[in-house]
Amino acid sequence: MLPQIGPMDHDPDVLDVLRSYPQIYLACHVEHRTRASSPTGLTARDGTLLAHVEDPPGSSPAMLARHLGVARSTLSAALARLESQGMLRLEGDPADARRRLVRLTAEGRAAVARDSVLDPARVAALLALMPAAERRSAVAGLKLLAAAARRHQEGEEPCGNG
Repeated sequence: MLPQIGPMDHDPDVLDVLRSYPQIYLACHVEHRTRASSPTGLTARDGTLLAHVEDPPGSSPAMLARHLGVARSTLSAALARLESQGMLRLEGDPADARRRLVRLTAEGRAAVARDSVLDPARVAALLALMPAAERRSAVAGLKLLAAAARRHQEGEEPCGNG
């Protein structure tokens, strides 16, 4: 069943994102890797998990499971494997001793760059075409969209900024 076209489909901001994202993806996309073809031996799912860890503050395992749409037990097994590979570490949350946080290690940050679906050299080339102020604005905008994506996954209500 095809989704219904609604008023958001005519919002110029929505249309700009819908047009812009595929252009960035096409310019910077690399072929999906398997564990065998990955420079780090990680699967695409492992790379996705690492890319969703908020860095540097860390992420709660429960938030990661919800955001990625996986069972907590599935996430727990993946976290244990990635921790044993030195990609991340699980630590106590200084704000709440009952919680744990997932934090990337230096090796985990490097793996995010090496195993991304976007080629870091191509992304760097695009950014190099922009004056410094535009570059900072573009990166800040993408970070804001990513933060909104996390809030959306958590069920936060829209702001109504229309």
